[in-house]
Amino acid sequence: MSGPYQFPPSFVFGASTSAYQIEGAWDEDGKGPSIWDVFTHSRGRIRDRSTGDVACDHVHHMDEDTRLIRELGLGAYRFSVSWPRVVPFGRGASSPAGLAFYDRLVDALLEAGVTPYVTLFHWDLPAALQEQLGGFTNRDCSRHLADFAERVASALGDRVSHFITLNEPQIFTMVGHAAGLHAPGLRRPWLYMKVIHNLLLAHGLATQAVRSTRPDAKVGITLNLMPAHPRKDIPADRQAAELADALFNKVCLDPLFRGRYPDRLLHLAGRFSPDVQAGDMETIGTQLDFLGINNYTRVLAYHAWWVPFLKMWFSGLDVAEKEYEVDGVQYTAMGWEVYPESIYQVLTRDPADYGRLPLYVTENGAAFEDLVEDRAVHDRKRVAFLEAYLGKVHQAIQAGADVRGYFVWSLLDAFEWSAGKRKPFGLIHVDFQTQRRIIKDSGLWYRDLIRAQAR
Repeated sequence: MSGPYQFPPSFVFGASTSAYQIEGAWDEDGKGPSIWDVFTHSRGRIRDRSTGDVACDHVHHMDEDTRLIRELGLGAYRFSVSWPRVVPFGRGASSPAGLAFYDRLVDALLEAGVTPYVTLFHWDLPAALQEQLGGFTNRDCSRHLADFAERVASALGDRVSHFITLNEPQIFTMVGHAAGLHAPGLRRPWLYMKVIHNLLLAHGLATQAVRSTRPDAKVGITLNLMPAHPRKDIPADRQAAELADALFNKVCLDPLFRGRYPDRLLHLAGRFSPDVQAGDMETIGTQLDFLGINNYTRVLAYHAWWVPFLKMWFSGLDVAEKEYEVDGVQYTAMGWEVYPESIYQVLTRDPADYGRLPLYVTENGAAFEDLVEDRAVHDRKRVAFLEAYLGKVHQAIQAGADVRGYFVWSLLDAFEWSAGKRKPFGLIHVDFQTQRRIIKDSGLWYRDLIRAQAR
C-alpha cells in the first residue's frame, strides 16, 4: 500500500471513536444518564450482557490514549462530545466538569500535533429528553441539540476548527426507532420519516448555531452510505435496490442537497410522512463545508412479497456470531461482506448528490476475532481490509473525487453497541478487565503508511 499509492500532501489520516463506546465514567462528575445507559441496563438488550459503564475507561486514560494517538502518527482524531456529560439533562445548566474534560482532551491533542474533529451527536441522547419529550420523535428536541451545539462551539471552537453535527441519522433512526435493536429501543417503523426529519432539522439548526458562535468553523454531517445492489439481475430485485438506495442513502442526501425527500419514500410513508413546516427544508439545506461518509459494506436488496409496504428486504447487515467465508466471499465478525468496491462507489457517486462538497471518510474498518499472543495482536485480516479499502479511496481520488481525509474505525476496541464488547474494530487492543492497551499489527501498518506518505 505504501509503495505505489501516494495520497495528496494535505490528505488527513486519522481514526474515530464515539463517547459512549469508549469513555466510561457513566455517572461521574455530574454526568446525566443517556438513552444508552438506560438501554444497556435493561435485561436482554446487549448480546454479551455488557454495558458502556466503563468501556475503555477513556475518561481516566485520556493521557495514555493521547500518547498512543501520537505514537500512531495520526494527523487527526475524530471523537464525540457526550451531550449528557456536558448538559446532564439535555437542557438547563451545563456541567463545568464535563466541559473541562473535553477542554483537556482538545489541549492534549493539539500539544501532540493532532487536529481534533468533534462530532456533536453520536447517539447518546440525554435520557431526560427521551423521557420528557419522546426524544427525536418530538421536533422540540432539535432545538435542544442546537443549544448544545452552541455551548460546545463556544467552549471549544477557539481550538477546534471542524465540527460534525450528527453521526449516521438514518442508522440511529432505523435501528433505534424502527427495529428496536439500539437505544431508545422503539419498534415503530412508522416513525422513520418523522424522526429522520427532526434529526435533519436538528442538524440544520446546529450548523447555524455553530456558525453564529464560531463563524470560521468548518461544519459538516456524517452519513452512513452503502451502495445498494440487486441480489439478482432481475427487474424485481433492481426495483428493490432502488428502494433500498432511497431508504438508506437518499433519505438524507435528497433533503440535505436537493431540498426534498424522495417521492417514493413519501408515497410509502403516506400519512406517516414528516410534518414539514415552513422554512424546515431551507434550514436542513443550510450550506455545509464538507460531508463525512461512513462505509463498511454494501446492501444486497431483493423483492420480498411478505414485507408490508416496502415489498423489499436486504441481506448482509446482520451481526454474526463470528467471522466466516462463503463461496470465496469473506464476512467480518459483524456479518458484513468485505466488499472494497463499496467505498469507491459511494465516493464517486454523482457529485450533485453531495452538493459538490469536499468529502471525508469519517469511518471505515472491520471487526475480526483478534488473538493476543506475547503482547502482540497479529490481525492480518484487518490489515488486508484496510489496505484494500484505502486502495479504493485512492482510486476514487484518481477518478476525480474530492476526498480530503480518511479515519479508521476505530482507534480503540470499544463497546460496539448491541453487539457488546466481543466485536473488536480497534487499531489498539483493549483488555477490558485490566484496561491494558496494545497497538495491533494493523495500527503499526497504519503508522508506517502515514510515515511513508510524509516522505
